[in-house]
Formats: sequence, structure tokens, C-alpha cells
Amino acid sequence: MTASRAVSPAHLLTQMAGERQTGVLVVGGHPGGAVYLLEGHVIYAESPAAPGVGELLTASGRLAGRTWQNALDLGTSTARVGRLLVEQGHLTQGELELCVLGAIYDAAYFALSPVSAPVEFLTGATHWLGAVVHVEPEAVNREVARRVVLLDEIFPDARVDTTAVAPVVRPPRERITLTSLQWELLVHADGQRTPADLALLLGKAGYTCVQELRRMAALGLIELPEIPAPGPEFVRLPRARGTAVDAHRPAPPPPVEKKTGAYPVREEKALPVRLDDSPTVPVVAGARVTASVPVPAPPPPDPPRHLIADEPRPPRLARRKPGAKLPKEVAGEPPPVHPGTDEVLLKRIRTALRALR
Repeated sequence: MTASRAVSPAHLLTQMAGERQTGVLVVGGHPGGAVYLLEGHVIYAESPAAPGVGELLTASGRLAGRTWQNALDLGTSTARVGRLLVEQGHLTQGELELCVLGAIYDAAYFALSPVSAPVEFLTGATHWLGAVVHVEPEAVNREVARRVVLLDEIFPDARVDTTAVAPVVRPPRERITLTSLQWELLVHADGQRTPADLALLLGKAGYTCVQELRRMAALGLIELPEIPAPGPEFVRLPRARGTAVDAHRPAPPPPVEKKTGAYPVREEKALPVRLDDSPTVPVVAGARVTASVPVPAPPPPDPPRHLIADEPRPPRLARRKPGAKLPKEVAGEPPPVHPGTDEVLLKRIRTALRALR
């Protein structure tokens, strides 16, 4: 086992292959990954951003979920999962090799493309799938470099590869032609799923999804991730512009009470207002003070309404017993009396009704 250090994953892979090592090269960072070696040959690679063999076979419908799970239960401990699938007739040797090769190159792009990342090598580790194929490390590194250049030619922004995908609200042009995979990606892009999530959901290669997303980003069909602003993370409050002026106002004299009638009334002497003593507020234009406008002192507050004796008050109601009538000045005029019914007319109606019998 080698100590973890920040180096080029592709360079360390070439070094371990030259020594014909057997183990796994673990690459940290985001998204990271792992590359498995058997006597200097690459036999498998995996990454959180790329679907594995099991996800590709089950999501595409080539294998049932229970079939894949049974193979995992029987062959994981002995690293014979791939061999069991071929022996039991679920896959042919050619189908399994093609699927494993696609998974290796797909995951190797995410694991080996960083220029520098924390890397460590675990000696003697092997993968539970087994040695289905043997690939030269130089071929893997060349393919990774080719894919990096291809993506930069399509759209040189690597943030599209890992951030959540969200389609634009309004297309930038009137007519747009999409491939079937681009249509699937746009339909399932909800602003929460990353390219890795979409690849797992659709059962497609992670690099293929990234490639199509970069093409759509170049066409302006998906929202581009925001670039974080440089500088400290804390928020600095803006300073007030202009000059500060201290307001020095004389304290008002205490109120004087005088009796008027039955209620005492407070009187407050109004202070003379002079424009020279009032504080000035600077008028700021840009970063320079251009003029000063005097602000008069506020007028003294009015006395409380309940202390003013001259204000008209509503008549007080005298205490009365329950059921007693209200006073005339409060009760008002009585309602008009409804005129009585015409008794003569009623008698005529009764007489006419009797004559009809």
C-alpha cells in the first residue's frame, strides 16, 4: 500500500503497470474513482460519475434485477460474477467483454483525467467481477486524453460535467434538432439531477451523457452553472457615505400645570426655533458634499386629549335600574304609531263572503 499523495493519476498508473503490480489505484477528489490492475493490466475501473456493469445491464433491460442480484450473491466472495453470468447462459462472452470495456473507459475518464489528485495504491486488491478483459494502461491513458480534448472542443467548461442539469426556459432559436439521447436528457433534467444521476437513470455511459450535455450547453439549451464570486465568504456591510453630523438640541423645560375648571391642563412652553442652531444634513452627490440644507427642529408635541378642558364631551348617562326607561335626551323620539286597520272595510268583506255561501 502506498501513502496517499497528490500526483497525476495517469502517471502513477503507468508507474504501477511498469512494475507489473496487482491491486487498485484509488483516486480521491470529485468525482474520483478506482482502477484495478492484474499483473500490470487494467481489468476494471469504476467511478461514482459512471454507471457500472450491473447498472448498464439492468437499466438497459438486458438482465433482470433478480438475475444480477443472484450472480452477486453467489460470485462476489470468489470474484466470479462475470464468469457465472456466462456459464449460466444469461450473457455471451462477447456481450460481457463489450460491456466491461465500455465501463472501463467510461470510469477511467473521470478517475484519470485530473492533472493532480490525492492517489493511493492498495496492493493485492481485486474486483468482485473477475478478470473478464485485460487492457494495456497506455491505451487507457490515450483514450482518456482524447476524450478530454474532444470535450474541450465541444464546450470548454468542465463545470457542466458535475453540476445539476436544468433546461433553459426559452430556447435561443426558433428551430432546434435534438438526438434521442439529448431528448431523454432534457426530459429528465429537473434542476436536481447531475449528469451522473441521469446516466444511472437512463442506463447510459456517463461520458456519453456529459458529451451530449456539453453539446446542448454550446447550443444554449441548458442553464450554465454560476461562477462563484472571488473574495472572502463573509458579507461586509457598506459604510454610510458623506459626513456625520451630531445633533445638539437643548433639553425642553418641564411642563407647567395650571388648573382650568375641574381638570388640570399641562402647558409646555414652545422653544424658539433658530435655523442657526438646527443641525445640518449634507447633500451627497457622488463622493463629495455639495451643499448643506438646514433642518428646523420638530414642533413640540400636542398635550394629551384627555387633559384639554375646552373640548366638548358627550353627555354622561346616569345610573338606572334594570328595566327602567332611558332618559328623553338619550332615547330620542318614539317610533311612529302604525295606523289601525279599516274596520268598515273588513265588515264589508265579511258580508260579501257570507252572500257567496
